[in-house]
Amino acid sequence: MLCTQYRRNPYREIGALQNELQDQVRTIQRALGGLISGYTLPSSSEFPAVNLWANEDHAVVTTELAGVGADGIELSVVGKTLTLKAVRQPEELQEGERYHRRERWQGHYTRTIELPFTIDGEKVDARFAKGVLYITLPRAEADKPKKIAIKSS
Repeated sequence: MLCTQYRRNPYREIGALQNELQDQVRTIQRALGGLISGYTLPSSSEFPAVNLWANEDHAVVTTELAGVGADGIELSVVGKTLTLKAVRQPEELQEGERYHRRERWQGHYTRTIELPFTIDGEKVDARFAKGVLYITLPRAEADKPKKIAIKSS
């Protein structure tokens, strides 16, 4: 008798389950004629996507927030953690209009980003231009490397 051993990949199983659930939601959307259109299953830990880079003095985070106004964004920093909260409002349809396809996500979301060092929260600078949020996060002085002088005897 020949036995074959397979390795389980729980991440693949979770992804397959999420895809199956999304397919069921699409089937229900079609059956209801778009009454619940637009429901998606974004991963809260990965949405919105961010870029993060740093040097010895500061870190920079950028993220695309199309469809969100600057007044719909909330940022907070505690230690090495940046939290981004935002709200994307649904588009207003005119009377007699209905969606045939609605893939853009809407609603409230939160993204927590672990930074490479402790941040000076008083000096954070955030700009929002053309749907992109730019956040410059200065490193806290207490967290910067200190040179230690070596005395010779």
